[in-house]
Amino acid sequence: MKIIYCHADVYNPGGMERVLLNKLRGWVERGYDTMVVTTDQHGRPPFYEFPPEVRMVDLGINYKDDNNKNPIAKTLGYLRRRRKHRKALTELLMRERPDIVVSLYPSESSFIPDIHDGSLKMLELHFNKQFRLQYNRKGLLGLADRIRTKQDEKLVRKFDNFIVLTRQDAEMWGNLPNLSVMPNAVVTMPHKEHQPGNHRVIAVGRLDYQKGFDRLLDAWALIPVELRKFWRLDIFGQGEWEEKLKQQIVRLGISESATVNQPTDKIFDEYAASDFLVMTSHYEGFPMVMIEAMACGVPTVCFDFLCGPRDIIANGINGIIVPEGDLQALATAMQQLMEHPEQLAHLSEQAKRISEEFSQEVIMKRWDLFMNDQIRKK
Repeated sequence: MKIIYCHADVYNPGGMERVLLNKLRGWVERGYDTMVVTTDQHGRPPFYEFPPEVRMVDLGINYKDDNNKNPIAKTLGYLRRRRKHRKALTELLMRERPDIVVSLYPSESSFIPDIHDGSLKMLELHFNKQFRLQYNRKGLLGLADRIRTKQDEKLVRKFDNFIVLTRQDAEMWGNLPNLSVMPNAVVTMPHKEHQPGNHRVIAVGRLDYQKGFDRLLDAWALIPVELRKFWRLDIFGQGEWEEKLKQQIVRLGISESATVNQPTDKIFDEYAASDFLVMTSHYEGFPMVMIEAMACGVPTVCFDFLCGPRDIIANGINGIIVPEGDLQALATAMQQLMEHPEQLAHLSEQAKRISEEFSQEVIMKRWDLFMNDQIRKK
């Protein structure tokens, strides 16, 4: 079987890139021919080490080069680059003749179903249906978000298969004939023995609006000072909010207990040295950080955001879910675990069992059956 994945780039340390790495390893183990086609790699190496058997092709479209232009120039540039993108990708697919082409929802999703190379076209959504609307933008920008969300409903129907990550998201899309739910797997981990009792809370993700680390810092400041003297919060990530978050730490007077750290390719070492994870995202598709940490025995405290927590956490058993956006409830839940190590130990033991449901072996078997079944139906 020949499978091609289309993505904007793979030089960032993001969750989608880790998921893609996980799948590629599984396909290589099965002897499948795999390729990753990017548009904005700019010659940079992948952040994660992809298997050498995976062919990497960058089309040199470079959509992001127009990001800082005015709206008119940006729109004209996008249309020009998309024409170039369609021509280059069509030529590649006609030459390669893959069995399956997977779009990870970058720009080719608007035209890839119309390329008649004989392959099945699959669209994987690694966010959720409401991801455009959760910025709560007003005016023309808010109108554009609503229009694009409506356009998404038409777009996903054009694909042979539309794949979402959670049951909660599937319910929002409704009864689509091409819709399937396929969760992500826990990334294959080096063996790391969990080391409880470090008095350390961890958060991991891109430093931007989506991950909501400003909310986390506000909640951290609500925890009693005496308790924060013995605990620390470490955030790992990079992004446009880095300086903003560092300034917030200073403004809140929590510099002695909260730190923003650069991302690391040894994140499992950091999980192992932490007592629990906190997630304050405004939205997710499927929170990989959550299941990675839980597989290491690190339970999660999180907001009830869309989507993921309800599919993964049994509230009070292997983690804690608090009402969306309730900073005091989040602070209270964190304080509860800080002050009750016996409860933390119970949640930790239960969290480890997440691997039984979301292991690489289990999820890749599901993917293998699904892909081969779709090809047989073609």
